[in-house]
Amino acid sequence: MSVVLIVAIVLPLIAGSALIAFPVDDRRARYAGVAVTGAVLGLTVVLAGAFDRDDARTMQFETDRAWASSLGLRFHLGVDGISLPLIVLTALLTFLVAVHSLGKLPDGGSARAYVALVLVLEAGVLGTFAALDLILFFLAFEVVLVPMYFLIARWGTPGERGPAAFKFILYTLLGSALMLLGFLLVQAHTGTFDITELAARGGDGMSRGVQITAFLAIGLGLAVKVPMWPLHTWLPDAHTAAPTGGSVLLAGVLLKMGTYGLVRIAVPALPQGAEEFAPYLGAFGAVGIVYGSLVCLALLRSPDGDLKRIIAYSSVGHMGFALLGIATLTAQGINGALFVNIGHGLITGLLFFLAGAVKERSGTALLGRIGGSLYARAPRLGGLLAFAAVAGLGLPGLAGFWGELLAMYGAYHPADELSRGLFLVLLVAAALGTVLTAAYMLGIVRAVCGGPGLAASGTSETDDVGPMAEGAPLVRVDPLPDVGRVDVVAWAPLVAFTVVLGLWPATLLAVTDPAVRALLGGGA
Repeated sequence: MSVVLIVAIVLPLIAGSALIAFPVDDRRARYAGVAVTGAVLGLTVVLAGAFDRDDARTMQFETDRAWASSLGLRFHLGVDGISLPLIVLTALLTFLVAVHSLGKLPDGGSARAYVALVLVLEAGVLGTFAALDLILFFLAFEVVLVPMYFLIARWGTPGERGPAAFKFILYTLLGSALMLLGFLLVQAHTGTFDITELAARGGDGMSRGVQITAFLAIGLGLAVKVPMWPLHTWLPDAHTAAPTGGSVLLAGVLLKMGTYGLVRIAVPALPQGAEEFAPYLGAFGAVGIVYGSLVCLALLRSPDGDLKRIIAYSSVGHMGFALLGIATLTAQGINGALFVNIGHGLITGLLFFLAGAVKERSGTALLGRIGGSLYARAPRLGGLLAFAAVAGLGLPGLAGFWGELLAMYGAYHPADELSRGLFLVLLVAAALGTVLTAAYMLGIVRAVCGGPGLAASGTSETDDVGPMAEGAPLVRVDPLPDVGRVDVVAWAPLVAFTVVLGLWPATLLAVTDPAVRALLGGGA
C-alpha cells in the first residue's frame, strides 16, 4: 500500500505539470482535473480502507529510502491516525474544487492553468501531511505556496489580488525561513531529520535552551500558516481577493498545515520548548478567538462588510481553538485541535463555496449591496448558507461542536506542568468566543438570507407574502439562480460529512486518539 500513497502524491504533480507543458483546450483541462483529483480521492479512500485502526498509533504504508546520504536526507513517507484524516480531507476538497471549476471561472487566466495549479497544490499538501523527514516536509510545504500565490494573483478580484497575493507570499516565505532555521538547529544537535526518530527521542540530545530556541523558530513559522493572532493579517486579504476554489483550499487544507506541523513535529520532538511556550500559544489562541469574533461583528454592522472577509476572520477564531487545544499538551486538547482541523475544513470550505456563489449570482460580496432576502431569491442557496452558518457556530450534532468542546475540556484540565489557573482564564475567554461566534454567524443569516422584505420581483406590494414580512416594508427583489447540478455535486459531500462527524464523532476520534497518545508518550 505504500505505492498507493506515493501514487496519490505524485499523480497530481505529474498531471499538473503535463497540463502546463502541453496545450489542451480548457474544456478537456477541466474534465482532466476532475478525473485526476477523483482518482486521487479514490486512492486515499483505498488507504483509509486498508488502514489498521487497531494500530492507528503506528506509521503505516511507509516508504523509507536514502535520498541524499551525504546530507542525511531520506525519502520517508507514512500515515498514522493524525495524518490520515487530513490526507482524505485534502483529496476530497481538491476534488470538489475541480468539480466546481466545471462551472464559470473568474477572469484572469485559462482554465488549463487554473486546473494545473490546483493539481500541483494538491500534491504539495498531500506531501506535507505524509512527509516524515523534516527537509521533505519543508519542500512539500513550500510547493504549496507558489500555486496559491498565482491562484490569488491571476484569478482573484481585480484591484485586490496583486497586494493580497504579495502579502500572502511575503508572510508565508518569512515563516518558512524561520521554520527551516529551526529544523537545521534540531538536526545540528540530534544528527537526524527523521520526524519519527525525533518524536521517539522526545528531545534527547538537545538542551532545554536549544529546545526553546528551536520551538520558537519552528512555532513562529507554523503559526503564520495557522494563522495565529497577531500573525494573521495576510489571511483576510488573501481570502477576500482569492477565487472561490482558492479560498476553499486555503481555509480547508492550507491552514491545517500549521497546526499539523505543531502536533507532528514541534510538540513531540521539543517537549521542553512546548512546555515553555504552551501558555503563550494558548493565550494567543484565546485572543484570536475573541478578536476574530469581534471583527466579524464589526464587519456585519458595516455597509462595506464583505461576506468572504467575515468568513476569513471567523477562521482566525476557529483556528484559535485548535491552538488552545494544542497548548494544553493533553490528549483531549490535541484531539480537539485535530477535530477542529477536520470540522473547520468541511464547514468553512462549504461557507466559501456558498459565499462565492452569492458573489457570482448577485455581483458582489458586500453585505450592503447583496440585498438580503436570499430565502426568497434563491431558497435552496439560502437554506444551505443558513445550515453552514449554524454549523460554524458550533451547534451540537454538527462537526463544528466536538473540536471546540474537547479543546476547552483540555483547557479545564491542562497538563500537570502547566498553570491550571491561567488555562481556566483562557477557557473563559474561549467560552465567550463561542457566544460571540453564534452572534455573528446568526447575523450572517439575518443579513444575507433574511431582509426587510421577501416580495419577489413582479409581486405586488399589496400581495400577501406571509408572516415573515409582517411589520416590515416590502421591497422588490430579483430572483437569483439557485443551486445547480454542479453545485449539488460540489457541496453535498460537505453537508453530509458535517452531519456524520457531528452525530458520530468517534468515527474520527477512534483514529486520532491512539496516535495522539503515542506522541505524548502514552500519557493522558
